[in-house]
Amino acid sequence: MADDCVYRTAITRLDVSDEQRALLEETISEWKRGCQIATDLAWNRCQAKSDVQSLAYDPLREQTDLGSQHAILATHQAAEAITGCIERRSRGEKASTPRFTAPTVTYDSRTLTLFDDETVSLSTTENRIRCPLVLPEDDDGFQWRFLDSERWEVTESTLTADGDDYFLHLGFRRPKSNNQPNTAEDGTVLGVDLGVENIAVTSTARFFSGRELHHTLSEFEKTRAGLQRTGTRSAHRTLEQASGRQLRTVRDEMHRVSKGIVTEAVRYECDRIVFEDLTHIRKRTDDAWGHRWAYRKLYQFVEYKAERHGIAVEQVDPADTSKRCGECGFVTDANRPTRDRFECRACETEANADYNAAKNIGLRYVRRGQQSSRRTGDGQLALKSGTVTPNSGFTAYPDGFEAEFTDKRRCGTTPPTPSDAGCWSHRRS
Repeated sequence: MADDCVYRTAITRLDVSDEQRALLEETISEWKRGCQIATDLAWNRCQAKSDVQSLAYDPLREQTDLGSQHAILATHQAAEAITGCIERRSRGEKASTPRFTAPTVTYDSRTLTLFDDETVSLSTTENRIRCPLVLPEDDDGFQWRFLDSERWEVTESTLTADGDDYFLHLGFRRPKSNNQPNTAEDGTVLGVDLGVENIAVTSTARFFSGRELHHTLSEFEKTRAGLQRTGTRSAHRTLEQASGRQLRTVRDEMHRVSKGIVTEAVRYECDRIVFEDLTHIRKRTDDAWGHRWAYRKLYQFVEYKAERHGIAVEQVDPADTSKRCGECGFVTDANRPTRDRFECRACETEANADYNAAKNIGLRYVRRGQQSSRRTGDGQLALKSGTVTPNSGFTAYPDGFEAEFTDKRRCGTTPPTPSDAGCWSHRRS
């Protein structure tokens, strides 16, 4: 990742009174209004956080009930939104002035304090409130790994409203370990391709279908459009609730997929999980929910789940991975006659297109360790039935290995269909 820290998020519901709920609702409303004011002032004028803060801080203090630190955070939020629009425009995409409608508010170490008695203090538009965290009774619950550890410190967090409930997305960070492996081209690699029809496909041919999520979020978009046309105050509240549910739906699905990917890596004794670089993932997926945010969440979830098993997570340049033949290396646009199918024009290998891309992503990482200038790696790519290296070729697993994992259907795996018979690469006779 970009800096020297590891980041994690622990979602926790708050136990709030009616009076506290009213204060939090007002704080969220003022936060959204403050972000919008700052954005409108800075749009087409500046984008750096310091510049937006200088321009908009005083107006926010005058026109909203936000405290001084929340006013600063709102200017930073506006700067990030404007920067995102500028980046999309630079890629030839349309980007209009950002609008802040999600029922959320950002907190940092000055506006949020965690206490040892499992309560949290939050700044609001009037005063600070202190309320209990609703934590799992099981000591092995996810949140306890951060709350009970001195290694993790609280960083920027987000409060989200869902009807009458409030959820705190507690952010934690810690320095990266000095002994974390860096020459990651050794060992066994699991390649992962990301997309929309399939959220993820591994080089071991595990398919995580995106059809159900795509359908659910398409219905969300229809509901959103209808509420926006209605334009009433009640419709606006309903829209905010729907936006919160949409974010949670995506986040929950990314948690499930990440768990399945790590399970696959453990099953095949992989040392590394390799994704494509996420920089331009939104443009490549070209879908309503195909935002870089969702895939970054997936990457983060895989990263911390894999860390428990001593598995590293990496990224590689995705250039041509969807058009390159995983068998012979021939590259051409004609290798992809349809979105789902890969048919090599050179060696006539056929495969599911996402599966072929997953193999190429993993192989690209393995090849990095075999470059003449480095010679650091002795890696291999994990497939369902064996492993493959660029030089030594395919090595089958011992008899019975594959049957051990395929006798029972695995959660998150899309069963093969006649049209997907080529998810294993084969050559036409």
